[in-house]
Amino acid sequence: MIEKRNFYINGAWVPPVNAHDHHVIDPSTEDPCAVISLGDQADTDAAVAAAKAAFPAWAATDPETRAGYVKAILAQYEARVDELAEAISIEMGAPIDMARSSQAPCLPWHLQNALEAMKEIEWIRPLGPHAPNDRIAMEPIGVVGLITPWNWPMNQVTLKVIPALLAGCTMVLKPSEESPLSSLLFAEFVHDAGVPAGVFNLLNGDGAGVGSQLSRHEDVAMISFTGSTRAGKAISMAAAETLKRVTLELGGKGANVIFADADEKAVKRGVLHCMNNSGQSCNAPTRMLVERSIYDQTVEAAAEIANSITVGPASEHGRHIGPVVNKSQWTKIQEMIEVGMNEGARLVAGGPGLPEGMNRGYYVRPTVFADVSNDMRIAQEEIFGPVLSIIPFEDEAEAIAIANDTPYGLTNYVQTQDGPRRNRMALALRSGMVEMNGKSRGAGSPFGGMKMSGRAREGGVWGIEEFLEVKAISGWAAE
Repeated sequence: MIEKRNFYINGAWVPPVNAHDHHVIDPSTEDPCAVISLGDQADTDAAVAAAKAAFPAWAATDPETRAGYVKAILAQYEARVDELAEAISIEMGAPIDMARSSQAPCLPWHLQNALEAMKEIEWIRPLGPHAPNDRIAMEPIGVVGLITPWNWPMNQVTLKVIPALLAGCTMVLKPSEESPLSSLLFAEFVHDAGVPAGVFNLLNGDGAGVGSQLSRHEDVAMISFTGSTRAGKAISMAAAETLKRVTLELGGKGANVIFADADEKAVKRGVLHCMNNSGQSCNAPTRMLVERSIYDQTVEAAAEIANSITVGPASEHGRHIGPVVNKSQWTKIQEMIEVGMNEGARLVAGGPGLPEGMNRGYYVRPTVFADVSNDMRIAQEEIFGPVLSIIPFEDEAEAIAIANDTPYGLTNYVQTQDGPRRNRMALALRSGMVEMNGKSRGAGSPFGGMKMSGRAREGGVWGIEEFLEVKAISGWAAE
């Protein structure tokens, strides 16, 4: 059993004021793998006070110096990457090979991209030739509260902490209590990189406790949150009391529009993307919209692909998917599979219950529904598990209508060899991101959505600017 009972506050590991133990569960076995402490108001106040005291000096540090500390964090990662992957694997169930190849490497990817993006920021810029004595100054917003989820822990920690550091903010990080081990290791990276005391602080806690306390705290200037839409609403309401800035990266129900001229790998690519990370990705393409002329063969192929996906423990090597994170998530997914069957969708792969031969662990059978109507709950609600809904469409106009008929707007996908149609679709789809023909977004591209998916823009220049205030200055003296 791993014991991680202390918090990282003001450059030191300190015990909580009042200990509230929480057991972290290994979802592959259902056994406790660690015990941590959850913070209360006194712990939150101490962390925020440390960040507040450190803010003036950190904000005044030149950007090159801040970048130097971030580079030192990268060096710590490179020395301990295997430790980080193992922590992620045990805490949230990512198969160890995936944790090493996809989960842990989110840290260097986003860190290096942020360093590149920082070079594009003009911290004090002229307003324009019409106003030679006006300047626009970009300044750090202050103390920020960072609340991150369990499904891609290092992805979200890095997308928040690194831009905040580069912007000149000080911070309190509250990672998910479901996957705290990787974040605690990240705090060691920050400490060993020599980041000044109080600039970065970490508290473990739950949403109702530390999460709400940070959201209401009068000395916190901003909350950056990634998680469920339900929690995002609660944070927005709590933060309204102090009129703090709130950036939200929430759920999704992405449409993957497959036209008859899609490339031969489009269906396989879509199914595997949906099932990746056991379906626990907000940008997963969970609705597959298929042109009617290729519908039957696509359903058959999707079922075959899903049935070929193996499920196994996170500790085993291989290309399988692991468990979902906890009993609550497992139960919700099972309920939604039953909902789909009761709504009249045609189950063509997977289904309720544990995979064959398993009687322990939060494993879900890769599941595919065909003949789904977009008004069904399985097409409208985020399931956050390896469950795919296939919906037919007649033409481009109907595909757009179905894809946009959702409360979410995070990522949509398009598969067609028709270039002009790709461009029309990309502009017509109401989402913060559109990816086409299997091509991922480039380095520095912002991640974020529209509608109930929140409106954060994480990554690239946009990700740093979210932590900056814009100050307008007139009467600037000529240099």
